[in-house]
Amino acid sequence: MRVHRAWLVAGVAFVAILGAAGFRATPGVLITPLHEEFDWSTGEISLAVSINLVLYGLTAPFAAALMDRFGMRRVVAAALTLVALGSGLTVFMGASWQLVLCWGVLVGLGTGSMALVFVATVTDRWFVRHRGIVTGVLTAAGATGQLVFLPVLAWLAEGPGWRVASLTVTAAALIVVPLVWVFLRDHPSDVGTTPLGGPAVVVRRPTANAAVRALAVLRSAGRTRAFWFLAGGFAICGASTNGLVGTHFIPAAHDHGMPQATAAGLLALVGIFDVVGTVASGWLSDKVDPKVLLGVYYVLRGLSLMVLPGLFAATTEPSMLLFIIFYGLDWVATVPPTVALCRKIYGADGSVVFGWVFASHQVGAAVAAIGAGLTRDHLGAYDLAWYAAGALCLLAAVMSLAVRHAGSHDGAPAGGQDRTRDASRAH
Repeated sequence: MRVHRAWLVAGVAFVAILGAAGFRATPGVLITPLHEEFDWSTGEISLAVSINLVLYGLTAPFAAALMDRFGMRRVVAAALTLVALGSGLTVFMGASWQLVLCWGVLVGLGTGSMALVFVATVTDRWFVRHRGIVTGVLTAAGATGQLVFLPVLAWLAEGPGWRVASLTVTAAALIVVPLVWVFLRDHPSDVGTTPLGGPAVVVRRPTANAAVRALAVLRSAGRTRAFWFLAGGFAICGASTNGLVGTHFIPAAHDHGMPQATAAGLLALVGIFDVVGTVASGWLSDKVDPKVLLGVYYVLRGLSLMVLPGLFAATTEPSMLLFIIFYGLDWVATVPPTVALCRKIYGADGSVVFGWVFASHQVGAAVAAIGAGLTRDHLGAYDLAWYAAGALCLLAAVMSLAVRHAGSHDGAPAGGQDRTRDASRAH
């Protein structure tokens, strides 16, 4: 039995997304080494992380439009090259603004072009059957990247040094470039096939400027309440994952006497269980109302964050392991139902709309990253940041459960789809 080409494309996308997640996880293991070598404050280092997170998100909708215009292969190959450049240049830096330029700007732009909009684009073009579960698997690639890279990078940062860790990221990014260029294809019609489980699709590449189209879709989607509920909830999602736990868990654990490598290992365990949680969430998104899934995920996440401050210790206690397992299952389980809602409400422009929703995710992450850093600098502990994030997650649950009512009030899913399509045609 011949394997459909869609699975090869999904496999290559998995590798690229896996690498991007590993590159994104690196700043978490650099905070302590950079503070010790350059005497930069946690707030200064967190500024670079915050800019990285903002650009990681804001790049996404434009990257989605660029993929429509120029193809996934070109955009992803260029993004990997940009990551390699940004990471490699860090070995020459001697001032905090250079960290902002390298990790904040260059790596932020590069990884943002391989963010979750890449997942939405691949699944929209190549899959009709199994779309939900493939979305879950590709989203889980982000957790797997964290699992593979984080312990290794933490060991390198503590042993040979943070410069070796940065150069390892550079080498890994460059290795993936030829794989993407040779095997990734933009549309099934490029290789004479059809999407898995669907009919042939006539490809009409947008002729409008990618930035113009991305902004037109934002303007149209921004007229619907559903968009703002989704964006608001996803901003809190980013604040409670990448911005807070992903960036500050390791230094927070180190504050309580835990070795950095041990803390990095715990964070990597989040990646293991996230694979299970995200794939299961993708499967559920094909069978259960996505807004209900989001509501449940956010409530569970908020409650777990509120108990976290009491779990930190110099050694790994069973209660902390229980938190890691629980939080891992929930980490990015929110992505498949959010993608499903964007696709359902906004139709053909769903991937670009998701790009803007994902941008809000990263803005939330950036605010949390810098906010938690300043909290640590001024209060001497992270406790307030954990409690605040937990409360916000409960608010995200409320907004998620309101999405269907908002979408219907604004004109039902088909109406949103027509509006975004009209906006695209207008440009």
